[in-house]
Amino acid sequence: MGQLVDGTWQQGPLASGSKGAFERPATRFRDTPTAIAAGRYHLYVSTACPWAHRTLITRALRGLIDAVSVTVVSPKMGDTGWEFRAEDPDPIGGATFLHQVYTRAQPDYTGRVTVPVLWDRETNSIVNNESRDVMRILDVDFAPVAVNPLFATLAPPDLVTQIDNTLDAIYQPINNGVYKAGFATSQEAYDTAVRELFAALGHWNAVLGKQRYLCGDQLTEADIALFTTLVRFDLVYYSHFKCNVKRIADHAHLQRFLKELHAMPAIAATCDLDGIKTHYYWSQPNVNPSRIVPLGPTLDLSVT
Repeated sequence: MGQLVDGTWQQGPLASGSKGAFERPATRFRDTPTAIAAGRYHLYVSTACPWAHRTLITRALRGLIDAVSVTVVSPKMGDTGWEFRAEDPDPIGGATFLHQVYTRAQPDYTGRVTVPVLWDRETNSIVNNESRDVMRILDVDFAPVAVNPLFATLAPPDLVTQIDNTLDAIYQPINNGVYKAGFATSQEAYDTAVRELFAALGHWNAVLGKQRYLCGDQLTEADIALFTTLVRFDLVYYSHFKCNVKRIADHAHLQRFLKELHAMPAIAATCDLDGIKTHYYWSQPNVNPSRIVPLGPTLDLSVT
């Protein structure tokens, strides 16, 4: 783990808030594109990261594979942060590490170095590194350059308020909740996070028992944001982050939802289960000091 301080990479532990609770720092780049053109923008992602994964799914479902290029960093994040792979190098500035992309955009940048990163080739800078913003930008702003999208939109205007409220509702207890459990440094913080997590999972399991998706009968950004947490849950969060009260497989309606989304070929193509497991167990020695990556579990995501 580490971060940039005045443009210099410094290794250090995760920040811990009051009473041993994990607190996620806010993202720093929150702009929107000034003009849209196919080939102008580039995504830096990790297929292991749930926040970046949601932007990859949006890119695929909205027909932007040709319009927005992508580079996938290594799932193994060491002392120098996210690192580019030899088979998928940085095509813009030849960086070795993602933190060099951040200082290319802002030489004196201070803060965490995260994915996704939406890069503008013309301004030679980062547009946005907040996954929720990037999903909406890809869905709405990039609509003019979409080719054969599988969905006309993931943020229908008549559902935007409900989508935003749902994204808010699942963020802290579920999307971030698994991290609050896994990175807690006190029993109290862990207990609180896990109780909130499973209360929220139970709530949304009940919702999905009454309707197909989180906001009704239409797939939206909210579903993508929940999916990227659920697909990692039984694989890593259950054991690695000690979220072992129940599996997603033990929540009938969440499991149905997970399998249904994974059955979409465009979504399945973005899911790197081996990379996900490698990333969490290898890259977080504060949680798994041995860096041993377990052989199991084997997930059954087939629709029967």
